[in-house]
Amino acid sequence: MVRLVAAPVFVVVALALAGCASTTPPAGIAAVSPFDLTRYEGRWYEVARLDHAFERGMTDVSATYQRQADGSVRVLNRGFDPGRNDWRQAEGKARFAGDANTASLKVSFFGPFYGGYHVAALDADYQWALVVGPDRSYFWILSRTRQLPPALRGQLIARADALGIDTRAVIWVTHHRTDPQP
Repeated sequence: MVRLVAAPVFVVVALALAGCASTTPPAGIAAVSPFDLTRYEGRWYEVARLDHAFERGMTDVSATYQRQADGSVRVLNRGFDPGRNDWRQAEGKARFAGDANTASLKVSFFGPFYGGYHVAALDADYQWALVVGPDRSYFWILSRTRQLPPALRGQLIARADALGIDTRAVIWVTHHRTDPQP
């Protein structure tokens, strides 16, 4: 059974990001440009992340991005909570923070509160992405596949380290279940 998460799990991300109040990339990190939202749309698997309460313990995490008629982007985050033996999800909305050719967006999962979402590195074929939030404590490695080859994982961690991310604290996300939602 899937339950829409209200305040507990994913929505806490909105409050955390809103608390940072920044929709610009952290100092010294530039968002990818040029950026093609059409190529970025679809499902991405969270391969690695820094730990935060809103995702703690979650496995099989994915994020799906879909452009809307009003120009915004629907964001659907899903993951499995082993402690509850249940799928959790949160739906949000993203908008470009500036130029639509730059991968810097502001995301909201809770009303008018937005936090930064910045693609700091992106595969030329849009197969993996390094994403940071409003500061370096928010970091994700996303992939079109559930796993990345060890050599590529090492390269991405080296890139993250060069961006000032605490790569010693990175959590590698397991993907053993098939999400019942296509």
